[in-house]
Amino acid sequence: MTERRPPHGEPLHWVHQDASLGAAEDLDHGLTLLRGVQSGAAPAPLVRLYRPAPTVAFGQRDARLPGFERARQACRAHGFAPVVRRAGGRAAAYHPGSLVVDHLERDAEAMRGFRERFAAFGGLFVEVFRAAGVPAAVGEVPGEYCPGEFSVHTPLPAAADGTARTPVKLAGTAQRVVKGAWLFSSSLVVEDPGPVRAVLVDVYEALGLDWDPDTAGAASDAVPGLTVEDVAAGLRRTYARHASAAGGIVDRDWAQLLGAVPAASAPAAG
Repeated sequence: MTERRPPHGEPLHWVHQDASLGAAEDLDHGLTLLRGVQSGAAPAPLVRLYRPAPTVAFGQRDARLPGFERARQACRAHGFAPVVRRAGGRAAAYHPGSLVVDHLERDAEAMRGFRERFAAFGGLFVEVFRAAGVPAAVGEVPGEYCPGEFSVHTPLPAAADGTARTPVKLAGTAQRVVKGAWLFSSSLVVEDPGPVRAVLVDVYEALGLDWDPDTAGAASDAVPGLTVEDVAAGLRRTYARHASAAGGIVDRDWAQLLGAVPAASAPAAG
């Protein structure tokens, strides 16, 4: 999401991936689509939504830590696939109770809006969650996993004895920029936070990284019964109100898009 209006009121292309391709394959296909947007083979602006397979996405720094192999083994013990993403950050976990949102655009000055995109997308997801009744906000939560200035989080109601509860992280974001295009990828944890918290406890222990497990949660902690489908529908309504959808939203067929760009091609240097 950017604040600028697409040239000539171009439509926003919307695709809902109907099933995970696999942990690594889902991640790789985001880069495949980025190559397609860069070359013009894929439509843009483009939003791709999917419910991921159980995944722990490690950052490049994680992969260089002495405990990385033990952390990978911990992932598998919990039924999560370990992958290493090309973007920065620390380990983050997501699963079918999450919604991954990949937003891609062609942009001749893709690097110029790098920081502004973090702020804009954070605001977008806050809007989506608040519309669903979740009192979300942008900002790093002390002790959160994969810490970031633009994390989306929510406070939780006090415990039965009146004790304040730690805010939980709802969304993490990352970017990939190439010459003439960018990909902004976000994972929103909506339902069933238990498996995410459990795998991260063991992964962060193996990596030797300090964090507060109470920061791992889901939007359903704040609004019981909230589903991934609810958030996906709210996301579309929110996009429809913003400049990215100035030309309307066009639904794309996932099967056709899947084969639109050869996976072996590489992005030009940027």
